[in-house]
Amino acid sequence: MTWYVYVVECGDGSYYAGITTDLQRRIGMHNAGVASRYTRTRRPVRYRYAEAHRSQSEARRREMELKSWRREQKAALFSLPSNLFPA
Repeated sequence: MTWYVYVVECGDGSYYAGITTDLQRRIGMHNAGVASRYTRTRRPVRYRYAEAHRSQSEARRREMELKSWRREQKAALFSLPSNLFPA
């Protein structure tokens, strides 16, 4: 099973990083207000970046790494070729 680490931009301009096995479904959940407490009050969210990982633990480690990054570092990801799905 493929796990994805993703970053969305919230309606207030903040970034949220998470993991999922179904990227489209998860972003839909964020926009419906049922995915996370953080994004629930910051809708709508907009897909910005995703990368694939072979295991949940690998994806979780990368998610924690991204969450520790400053805003500028996260924004730099959006132009990388590893971006799986165009924004």
